[in-house]
This record gives sequence, structure tokens and C-alpha cells, in this order.
Amino acid sequence: MTYTVAVAGATGYAGGEALRILAAHPDFEITCVAGHSTVGQTIAQHMPHIPQIADLTVVEATPEHLNGHDVIILALPHGASGALAAELDSDAVVVDLGADHRLINQIDWDTYYGGTYFPHWQYGMPELITGGKAGAFTYQRSNLVGAKRIAGPGCNVTAVTLALQPALAYGLIDSSAIVADLVVGYSGAGKALKRTNLLAAEALGSATAYGVGGTHRHIPEMVQNLSFAASAYEGTQSSQAQAMRLSFTPVLAPMARGILATVSAPLSKQGMQYSQDELQQLWAKTYEQEHFIHVLDQGMLPVTGNVIGSNAAHIQVVKDERAGRLIAFAAIDNLNRGTAGQAVQSLNIALGLKEETGLTTIGVAP
Repeated sequence: MTYTVAVAGATGYAGGEALRILAAHPDFEITCVAGHSTVGQTIAQHMPHIPQIADLTVVEATPEHLNGHDVIILALPHGASGALAAELDSDAVVVDLGADHRLINQIDWDTYYGGTYFPHWQYGMPELITGGKAGAFTYQRSNLVGAKRIAGPGCNVTAVTLALQPALAYGLIDSSAIVADLVVGYSGAGKALKRTNLLAAEALGSATAYGVGGTHRHIPEMVQNLSFAASAYEGTQSSQAQAMRLSFTPVLAPMARGILATVSAPLSKQGMQYSQDELQQLWAKTYEQEHFIHVLDQGMLPVTGNVIGSNAAHIQVVKDERAGRLIAFAAIDNLNRGTAGQAVQSLNIALGLKEETGLTTIGVAP
């Protein structure tokens, strides 16, 4: 069976990456591309790298144009997809790549986003640890089977979650002092023209931090995910989640794509008992059944160039014996694994397709 797909926000970075992946997917046919400022223009004018759909013309992103398709992908700014989603066919599988349906608690939305709060959808990260116990974790994958409404995770959130969640699930760290420093490619800042993110004279040869001091909107989503992992550690439920504190600093670097996450926290008494080899074995065990997550051999560190263009996540964990800290690393392509690729992975699960269909773990390095 071939599923028809409509993509709203089709000419943005996230929407464009969704089109690129879907155009090569054997089970999907792109039948509608929608937007706002680019209405009336063809995909060829914006994405000549996707010749299969070059003749499609952008229409207004309205329910009238989006409804009638099997799958609808919303690649819209936060606040724009929530109201629109309420008018979409209930039988369609809708994936929101924005933030409108990610957060469970309204207070988090009110604090970091503001405006109308929309209900939480099934979270589109199949490898998220949602419970269970050490050695027998449950993952979000099972909740995506047959789902009609899927919230795509934030790209920074994806990197931090995949890097650190085993540490919380095994009770290895002090969750009240987590520090996440991420190097992020400029496509992560969006396609809108800004002096600091799309002018070559400002961006090339330079790096700049943004969203500092606990203000970045991905923070509550990171804490939400890591709290699930913490609940999987036997004897640790809501108390550790409530005590969780995370300092997040993203840094824009002069590359088009990619995220390199360095996430650290003080080792717990239990964590101090583990050797480097044992920690690496725990990470490998956590992800041993995961097609898209590659825990690197000891001594190797993730490199963004090795995952660009793929849905892969390269992971490493290091014990800093002297500092008494655990350091977890992740490298992902922010537009693929961090956004559109992860969305297609979740769609595959929701529709009963083979999870890796249309996706690759092969990067385009160098």
C-alpha cells in the first residue's frame, strides 16, 4: 500500500528534509506541499535537489488542502500547528515537527513558550526509555504502534536524551547537576534571515552561544524525557525527577548541519563503582537492539561529519575519574535524526511498516 502525504511548511529546513526522505521512501507518495510565503511557487524553485517532486506547487497550508491525505506532516513554527491540527482529519496520521504537542505539563509550556497550550501527543522518539527496570527497559516504540497523532522531538533534546538516558536508568549520576553543552549547525536556527545565522560574513569562522541561562525552550522537554529514564531506576520514581536540574547551553558553529552533544553530571556512589569498560557495556546493552543508535568502540568519539544525511546517532560514554563525573556524547544530523528522519521512523512504526524503511545509517563524510 502507498500512503499519500501532505507536508505543511514544505520549503523550510525541516519540511524540506521531510520531502527529501519521503521522496525516496517506497511506501509514501508526496501529493501536497503547503506553506505560506511561498504559495504559488514550485518545489523546483526551492529544492532542486529533489527532482522527483519538482513540479509540485506550494498551496496555502489550510485544512482544505491538507485533509484527504493519509499522512500529514506539520513543519511549522511553535504555536502555528496546534490550532491547525484540531481541524485535520481524525483518520489521518499527523506528525507535528514543531513544539506544540511535546510537553505533558502545561506549566512548562506557559513558562517557556506561552500562548495556547495544546494536548500532548504520542512522543516520536522510539528509543526513549519510558519505564521498566535495568535490563528490561520499556521504550516509547510500543506506544507509537497505530498512533494517529505524533509529536516530533526537538533536535537538541534528541541528542541529549540518547546520550544520557542510560545514566539515569541505571542510577549512575546525580541528576541535580546535569550540564549539557551542544555544538549546533546553523540550520538548527531556522531558515528565516537573521544577521547572526544566515549572513556568511557573520557566521563563517565564528561561533556564538544562544538561549543561555536556562532560557532555551528545549529544557523542559529534556527534563521530561530524562525523568522517564530516571523512573526506570529501581527505587527512584518522582523524587529524582523533581530534583532534576539541567543547565543547557547551545553554541552555533559554522556548519550547515549537525549536533555534537557533550552532557555531564557528577557520578553517584553507585556510578563511581563502574569502570570505563563497564559503563560502555551498559550503554551498548541499552541500545543493542536499536538499528539507528551506534555506541562507538572505546577510544572513539562521535563526529558530526560521520552522521550527516543519516538517521543515525553515534554515542559514547566516558568516566572522568579525577573529576568524579560521567560524560556522555552524541552526534546526530539535526535535520534528519533530530527532526524529519525520526518523524519518518515513527511513521513507519505507526503504520506497521518496517522501522528502518526509507532511512539510512550511512553518513556522507567527509
